[in-house]
Amino acid sequence: MSTLAIVGAGPGMGLAIARTFGRRGFDVALIARTQEKLEPLVDQLGQEGIKAAAFPADVLDRAALTDALEAAKARFGRIDVLEYSPAPHSPVPGITMAAPSEVSVDNLQPQIEYNFYGAVTAAQAILPAMREAGAGTLLFTTGGGSVDPVPMLANINAAAAALRNWVINLNKELAGSGVYAGHVAISVWIGEGAVARGGTPDGVPTATPEQIAPLYWDLHENRDRPEAVFSGTLDA
Repeated sequence: MSTLAIVGAGPGMGLAIARTFGRRGFDVALIARTQEKLEPLVDQLGQEGIKAAAFPADVLDRAALTDALEAAKARFGRIDVLEYSPAPHSPVPGITMAAPSEVSVDNLQPQIEYNFYGAVTAAQAILPAMREAGAGTLLFTTGGGSVDPVPMLANINAAAAALRNWVINLNKELAGSGVYAGHVAISVWIGEGAVARGGTPDGVPTATPEQIAPLYWDLHENRDRPEAVFSGTLDA
């Protein structure tokens, strides 16, 4: 049995990715800030015949994140696929948006901690065992602004771009090792509500988590590119 660990699990993309892998025989380790957030996801997946377990941790607490991943390995035996995509669904102290001219060390540092340092921490907890086994997949998600920056998200985009650069570089380093690292940039507005409304006010395309999630399986299976940008179709 193989295991997927999702860091930043929630009822949107996290659940859709869990289903995509779980329906193909994967057990699922769900990591997010609170047990209360995770328990409904574990129950829902269980009702669908997917074995899942919750491991609460805040990505801003690097020791707690490492402990959660170690606990997941202890529970399931190993982690074969890591997917990192935390997204604050409620206000997080220090996590704010800023235009390029408004970016400062104070509003950039929390974004780097949240997006980049959390990803590096998660990888360091998983990668040594994958290297030893000569197999594994590391997937990291950002918004499309990591590739094509959006002025109102300048500090977020800068941190996400740092993560993107590191993942693509990690992909190069791991070539031939049996371990694959890939970056997913989602350049659409995610959510059923947005789709029902026919798009966002500024014309950004929309998609449901279920439409996006198969891309993660495609990258895991084919390992043919270091990056995929989802802009409305799987072959984007």
